[in-house]
Amino acid sequence: MKVTPITLALTLSFPLWANNSAPSIMQANDLLLTTVQNKLSLDAAINEYLISEKLDGIRAFWDGKGFVTRSGNKLNAPDWFTQHFPTIPLDGELWAGRGGFQHVARTVLDTQPDDDSWLSVSFMVYDTPTPNMAFSQRYDMLHESITALNHPHIQVIEQFKVKDLNELEKALDETTDAGGEGLMIHHEDNLYQLGRSEQLLKLKHYQDAEAKVVGYEEGKGKYTGMMGAIWVVTSDNIRFKIGTGFKDIERQSPPKIGTTVNFRYNGLTDSGIPRFARYVRVRNNPDI
Repeated sequence: MKVTPITLALTLSFPLWANNSAPSIMQANDLLLTTVQNKLSLDAAINEYLISEKLDGIRAFWDGKGFVTRSGNKLNAPDWFTQHFPTIPLDGELWAGRGGFQHVARTVLDTQPDDDSWLSVSFMVYDTPTPNMAFSQRYDMLHESITALNHPHIQVIEQFKVKDLNELEKALDETTDAGGEGLMIHHEDNLYQLGRSEQLLKLKHYQDAEAKVVGYEEGKGKYTGMMGAIWVVTSDNIRFKIGTGFKDIERQSPPKIGTTVNFRYNGLTDSGIPRFARYVRVRNNPDI
């Protein structure tokens, strides 16, 4: 089988015991993405994987009665939103469509739910902690039961298959071109488990990470009188500046010193500095 020179970013999951009150299913975090090329093991068995779009929302766990975040914080959804939801635990994402992250973050993290804002939010389910059942079986079960509910605010994330890396690359391009973040690849035989798994992968055209704001650089030209770039430092003490990805309003009122920000990049220089770093958002809330 031919291997295409596609550059993909993959990430694994690992447990983070930061909040003992959180359900164990939600005590997971992500490793930073690692760029790889020509992933032969993927190409050799790609037809054994189920693929879905990676949604840019707020990770949520439905325990049969209510929502909690990945760090164990309760989410206050309106009663009408969860009415007739299944009583089984569900793992998923509260989502407001492509490009809707800021809306969903403002909406679902509010102490007092705003009915109008919640109208555009959906709970997108991608798994359930059913023991001794393969992922493909869990998906089929969820798809059948949740589709039968015909509930406007809960759906199962669609899973599909590809035959090779060429087709995978095409699906990634189409998703990205349409405004999506990337793809999730999940082996069809996976059991639900915490811990690292080489069978659960996240694919993007870029990598992302976090850094702390330590300074500013004044803007020039049309950005005169505004912030031109922020200086940041990573947890590995790598210092660099980010000058793209900002809206004008963010340049007029940039992230404060000490703020943690998300950024995207494409590989590293020989000095370990992220290439083509661009700002995404402030990230001081562990559930964002």
